[in-house]
Amino acid sequence: MRLVSIHKHMLLLLLMAGAYTANAQVWSLQQCIDTATVYNKNLRIGRNNQILGEQKAKEAKANQNPRITANTDYKYFINLPYQLMPLSTFNPSAPEGQFKEAQFGVPHNINANLQLAMPLYNPQVYGSIKNTKLATELTELQYKKSEEQLYFEITTLYYNAQILLHQLNFLDSNLVNAARLLKTTTLLKEQLLAKGTDVSKVKLQSSLLSTHKENIQSKYAQVLNALKLAMGIAIEREMRIEPNIIYKNDSNYGRFLSLDIRLVQAQKQLIVSEINTLSKSRYLPTINLVASYGTSGFGYDKKPNNFLKFYPIGFAGIQLSYPIFNGTITNIKIDQKRIEKQNNELQFDLLTDQNNTQVENAKLQKEIAIKSIEMISDQINLAQTIYDQTIFQQKQGVATLIDILTADNSLREAQQNYLAAIVDFLKADLDLKKLTGNISIH
Repeated sequence: MRLVSIHKHMLLLLLMAGAYTANAQVWSLQQCIDTATVYNKNLRIGRNNQILGEQKAKEAKANQNPRITANTDYKYFINLPYQLMPLSTFNPSAPEGQFKEAQFGVPHNINANLQLAMPLYNPQVYGSIKNTKLATELTELQYKKSEEQLYFEITTLYYNAQILLHQLNFLDSNLVNAARLLKTTTLLKEQLLAKGTDVSKVKLQSSLLSTHKENIQSKYAQVLNALKLAMGIAIEREMRIEPNIIYKNDSNYGRFLSLDIRLVQAQKQLIVSEINTLSKSRYLPTINLVASYGTSGFGYDKKPNNFLKFYPIGFAGIQLSYPIFNGTITNIKIDQKRIEKQNNELQFDLLTDQNNTQVENAKLQKEIAIKSIEMISDQINLAQTIYDQTIFQQKQGVATLIDILTADNSLREAQQNYLAAIVDFLKADLDLKKLTGNISIH
């Protein structure tokens, strides 16, 4: 099902690419995530690991299948083997305890057979099948963890790019104000109502704003490049994002186990399964069905009785192997796994406590950020009004340039505080989704 989903994403992205080329389409956050799902190299490695895990599971199950081997050998005896025979075999009257050497067989020996071995019961094989199944589930969780990290990374980069766009918009507005102030101050100087230093101060303010804008533009380009890298597309490709930041004050996320905790749980299941497999391998026998069928050939190359004859041979039976003592190696491995299990349980408790604390902190951070956004929005409007009134008062000769610069600084400070509050909200919301297990890349 996952591969089908990937193919759907690829088809969608091809259509997007055509539309983008024709219309210079703006990339939404979801489109960036969908593109990364297909092209991000870390996810592609993760999908390959999933396939590898499935192959290992098949390999473990294949150990239950019978194995058939073909064997053949040829031996030429330069010296035939000797055997001691009781002398009474040749001479019934010979006393006991006396033997006579005798050679048996012929020089040429040919053997060919098929051998079958099939496990009827093997605790290690059954344990391996269960372990590989649990390992496959663990690999799937690790892939989901990679997806979650990618979602987190792309969303953070996308939000950063949107924030930088808003900073550029604020700077454009401030530059317009600075240009208007410079024009007004220059006219006042010509009318001897302002000093030359006043004009220089306004020019310096405008220059600082221009430099700051260039720095923000550079940061914006760097963030876009990082976003392209995470998506797996070429750096040279042109890219635009949606400028509007959409945020909802929705804290009613369902509470699910985070992937970190689910990974620890899956690791515990695997450790317990490994302990059970090791324990069974200490006390339970291995039973195999064995069979063989073939032929044995004997040849003699001396006259007058030279010959080569073949005789069939076959058998079937049960083979039982019971472990008695293996040097305490299995006991040592079990002790090691039990320590791993204790560490796993401690890690689970630690992650659970951390998760509960972090969820509450993220909720508080969201509430504070929402209140800050609402208050600072009013502050921006008020700062803009004060700035406009101060400009008007300057024209009337009531306000000084210092009053205008102070009002301008207050306006820019309110703008920066507004963006900072939005960043805090988006970060807290993203953290809360992750901590409550609500991040889904599909």
